[in-house]
Amino acid sequence: MPVDQTLVDAAKAQARARFPSGEGGAAAVYLCDGSILTSVGFDSPNEAANLCYETGAYCEAYRQGKTVVASVCVIREHENAPFVVVAPCGICRERLAIWRESVAVAVPVTDNPSQWRSVSFQDLQPWYWAAAFSSTSHTC
Repeated sequence: MPVDQTLVDAAKAQARARFPSGEGGAAAVYLCDGSILTSVGFDSPNEAANLCYETGAYCEAYRQGKTVVASVCVIREHENAPFVVVAPCGICRERLAIWRESVAVAVPVTDNPSQWRSVSFQDLQPWYWAAAFSSTSHTC
């Protein structure tokens, strides 16, 4: 399932709810059953303890035994700035690899970062290191 505007809007709504002012962001994922999970990052005074916006949704999907089929992360610099889609960082790519056969992610359009597109994990990570080993299958 590709990332769509509904999923992007769910992430934006979560970000606005948790961070009504200042900078902020959130993530949203579709599960294999069509439901949406959203999450925000843990913001600790100790930077080493902070987590990516996506982490909570990925952990909840895993806890439920569900497959993540689409993922998006949005951020903004302040409450009057537009949200932009950001590609998953390296550690979130490792987290997404659990579902690599089925997951799509939103990435910004290179020449116009205010726009985004949906790509498969394979397109995001064409030479993913664990692809050399047996694939992991998940059921919904």
